[in-house]
Amino acid sequence: MIDAALGDIAEALGGELIGDPALRITRIGPLESATPSTLSFLSNPRYESQLAATQAACVIVAPPLREAVLARSAALVTPDPYLYFARATQWWAARVRHPMVAGVHESALVDGTAQVDASACVGPLTVIGAGAMVGAHAEIGSHCMIEAGASVGASTRLAPRVTLGAACHIGARGIVHSGAVIGADGFGFALHEGSWVKIEQLGAVRIGDDVEIGANTCIDRGALDDTVIEDGVKLDNLIQIGHNVHIGAHTAMAGCVGVAGSARIGAHCSVGGGAVILGHLRLADHVHISAASVVTRSINEPGHYSGVFPIDDNAAWEKNAATLRQLHALRERLRALEKKSP
Repeated sequence: MIDAALGDIAEALGGELIGDPALRITRIGPLESATPSTLSFLSNPRYESQLAATQAACVIVAPPLREAVLARSAALVTPDPYLYFARATQWWAARVRHPMVAGVHESALVDGTAQVDASACVGPLTVIGAGAMVGAHAEIGSHCMIEAGASVGASTRLAPRVTLGAACHIGARGIVHSGAVIGADGFGFALHEGSWVKIEQLGAVRIGDDVEIGANTCIDRGALDDTVIEDGVKLDNLIQIGHNVHIGAHTAMAGCVGVAGSARIGAHCSVGGGAVILGHLRLADHVHISAASVVTRSINEPGHYSGVFPIDDNAAWEKNAATLRQLHALRERLRALEKKSP
């Protein structure tokens, strides 16, 4: 169990500490379940009422809530409590997590032509193929597969049972959770006389720096060009990214999103859980899609978009969808006609 002085946390992360710096903190937790040694936070003023009942030793708050907290506990005052909370969890996790031990486990299979930095850690029963590269301080969990010509950037961490396909690349400081498959074949087939003929997927997957990929998420390699995930992208669990998709920097997607092949998604977008983006569409930067929406057309302007339409015979669906998009204009025309009528 970690036992840290409140003053050490404030010294590491900044903020204005009001209270005893020697106060011992043993956990970070929510207000409602806090103990007298818990560091908690309050970022939304709507939950200010929870302050009265919490037992937290110290609460991270914005300046307007300073006095409300001091009436019952110590405070760490900062302009953005949620950001401070995020950095506090990183500081805490670095002390809880078992330190990485450099070296290759004796049961791992590393091809003689692979390059594994001496500061990297390769876990039990992992396989690293010919010509693959593992960067400085990278951590490769047990039972991982890094295929021929693939590369893992510096300080990137692959959890157990991650597959990085041939010639695929992930940059520095990435996190890939268990079960993720990067570089499986994209879904490409040509129909010939009632049967499907496979189109070999000749591209790869290129992932930038500071990318996090959730458990059991799949990112397909490109058919000809590469599938591209730019810097800072965050993908949740159970996401499917089709071949030749391009996702712009710092876009985030929640669980069970599906993105069909050759879609191009801009930077700083967000996609809610269970949403679907059809193939070959384009989303501009700063587009935000609500959960369970189905994106059936390109979106060229920033904004928040929602919607799903019931399945139907395609011809009827297209007619109904076109009509639906005109409903507002039709309503305004009807109102105008009603005003003119005697």
